[in-house]
Amino acid sequence: MCDKKRFQKVIHSQIELESIVGKPSELVKRKVIHSIDQHCKDFINKSPFVILSTADDAGFCDGSPRGDMPGFVKIINENCLVIPDRPGNKRMDSMRNIIANPKIGLLFIIPGLGETLRINGSAQLIQDEEILQEMAVKGKIPKIAIAVEVEECFIHCAKAFKRSGLWQPDTWLDSGDVPSAAKILNEHARLPDYTVEKMEARLEKGYMERLY
Repeated sequence: MCDKKRFQKVIHSQIELESIVGKPSELVKRKVIHSIDQHCKDFINKSPFVILSTADDAGFCDGSPRGDMPGFVKIINENCLVIPDRPGNKRMDSMRNIIANPKIGLLFIIPGLGETLRINGSAQLIQDEEILQEMAVKGKIPKIAIAVEVEECFIHCAKAFKRSGLWQPDTWLDSGDVPSAAKILNEHARLPDYTVEKMEARLEKGYMERLY
């Protein structure tokens, strides 16, 4: 447990933090813009994957992935974008959080590119039929979408991706060393009469039949 007595040197103020890490350069301070310009639009249109960061009214945080073919995020104008909600597990963590607390952070990723695009703003859940129909895939229209009012946009450097070697295949685990989602789910959920094999079949069926 990470109680207050476990760690001896805890940072309690921004002044103390800056004295250790330093202050951002002029470039870093000036790179933030407050709307979607052509560069951001191009990045979003080429990104097949975005991570949503939300929190509820008590501050409990959640990070949730969203992915589809590049261009799946619809840009309404320079201050507004919309993310379709595809079928999932119905936990609806992000959407429940947005209802309680509209603040949201987005991290757009393009495979092979180390730099990412960060967008911060406020979100709301929408059901505008015309917009939802434009985001249909294989005839399946999303029931809900997340509309984001953009407040900040900026490019994040590639250091984390370079340090992790994320896009370098020679750093990837062999298939036999990759954690088994079916095994983890089976041991965590402990459903009666379920086996790892049955869980694997359930996952594969969902991936095959319920992506949209």
